[in-house]
Amino acid sequence: MMSLWALAMACVMASLLMGCTHRVDPNTLTFWTFGREGEAITQLLPQFERENPNIHVVLQQLPLSAAHQKLLTAFAGDSIPDMTQLGNTWMPEFVTLNALEPLQTRVAQSAVVKPSDYFTSIWNTNVYDGRLYGVPWYVDTRLLFYRNDLLKQAGFDTPPHDWAQWRRMLAATSHPDRGVYGILLPTNEYEQLMSLALQQPDPLLRDGGRYGNFESQGFKRALAFYVDTFRLHEAPDITNVEAGNPWSEFGSGVYDFYFSGPWNIGEFRKRLPASEQDDWNTAPLPGPDGPGASVAGGSSLVVFRNSTHKDAAWKLIEYLSRPAVQEQLYALLGDMPPRRSSWEGGNLHDDPKASAFREQLEDVKPTPPVPEWERIANEMQLVAAEAAAGELTVDQAAVEMDRRTDRILEKRRWILDHNQVAIGGRR
Repeated sequence: MMSLWALAMACVMASLLMGCTHRVDPNTLTFWTFGREGEAITQLLPQFERENPNIHVVLQQLPLSAAHQKLLTAFAGDSIPDMTQLGNTWMPEFVTLNALEPLQTRVAQSAVVKPSDYFTSIWNTNVYDGRLYGVPWYVDTRLLFYRNDLLKQAGFDTPPHDWAQWRRMLAATSHPDRGVYGILLPTNEYEQLMSLALQQPDPLLRDGGRYGNFESQGFKRALAFYVDTFRLHEAPDITNVEAGNPWSEFGSGVYDFYFSGPWNIGEFRKRLPASEQDDWNTAPLPGPDGPGASVAGGSSLVVFRNSTHKDAAWKLIEYLSRPAVQEQLYALLGDMPPRRSSWEGGNLHDDPKASAFREQLEDVKPTPPVPEWERIANEMQLVAAEAAAGELTVDQAAVEMDRRTDRILEKRRWILDHNQVAIGGRR
């Protein structure tokens, strides 16, 4: 697989050798989408084209598993679309490649896109060095799905508000001898540990994203809570493949807590019988000493710098940013809107199981803004799984995470250090 920097060099060479190959049709706007959103957008576009008869949107739907590589390959080959949706963990990579069009001037002149109406941390995932490169389209964060009936049987009337209370609930609802556990934490998913770590005051990377910071006291506190959940047999030491069907097992009481995102509201409503719909609910994440932060996830709409249809692309971004259209997207997919005003009407306003997400979105934190973050998070989880299995202590695991992270960031350090030298030499 091509590295980020190899792709950047390939793109430069392609531009020199082949010249510009972009479309010149003024009436055609190319838009790439991923996964389920590609299916839903087909139901939202007809109204846009009726309002803008001079713009025809050509939609390409990419499977999520191939989207990242497809975008990088298209960029290197100078065959990028006019616009796309972009996960906020991918944003730093394309900003570094100078692939995206800054949007702050258009936002400043827009009567539709109002930054103050967006959840602050979600909006900020699109800002780098003071420039805005994307407009949030939908948001994603993780919190607790829980069985309120089982908690009540164990003597608890409300979901946990801090880690100490959560630990007591996990202990009271775990009966490993019967195959019953307080929570499901698949050991091959990094989102759970990452969310606990984002609740700490210490950043996950240090020195401007040059080195890992997993040996910090904050991260080791999060890792210790995570590992103890397995050590105390309050979560089974299994992957999501071994977990089987989490919806039916949650419904049958195998787990009291399930750590997941907004799409599972619809899944639980679809998969659990009507008689069990009042037995579960959602709650914001507890933190170490009170309500806790979660991850600021989701997808934004971006325009590529080399697009020849930037005005048309911005019109589509404004259309998809309307609160009424965002409510339609939620009704179609369960994708939650990034604007506070979009929560004031429709299904979201009247859905008690969505209200915890609305609350959590006021307290979310972004992942480190470096292109290598997903690789780092995967390595973090591989080491965490060893610690959960008792093969490493918390301190040993933190050292190993930093070692692997520093190796991944070696090229980043070289680039940043040489850029500073070059800037210093021009003074």
